[in-house]
Amino acid sequence: MPKVLLVEDEADLLSLVSESLDLHGMTVIQATSGSEALDALKNAGPFDAVISDIVMPGDLTGIDVAQEALKMQAGVHVILTSGQPQSHFPPLPKSAVFLSKPYRVKQLIEMLRER
Repeated sequence: MPKVLLVEDEADLLSLVSESLDLHGMTVIQATSGSEALDALKNAGPFDAVISDIVMPGDLTGIDVAQEALKMQAGVHVILTSGQPQSHFPPLPKSAVFLSKPYRVKQLIEMLRER
C-alpha cells in the first residue's frame, strides 16, 4: 500500500484529497504547513510520494518541503500544486512535477500511478 504525505493548508481540499487517496488504497499522512510536513518526513517516513501545495502559511513553502523530501529520500515522487502559474515560482526541484489547481483527483491518482 503506497504511503503518501499530503500537505495542504485548505482544510476542505485536504480532507477531500485524503479521502480519495485512501479509497484508492493509499495510506495518507496529512500536514497543513511546511513545518508539519518536515516533522512528518522525519517521524512518519519513508514515503512513496509527497504532494504539497506550494503556497502555505509560515516560512516554508512546498518547494522547501520538496527539496527536504528529496534530500531525505532520493527518488521520492514529488507533486507540487498551486492555483498560481508555475512561472510565478522559483525553479522547482528537477524531479518534481507541477499540478495546477483546481485539479481533478483523477488527475492526481493517474500521476501517482504513472510513477
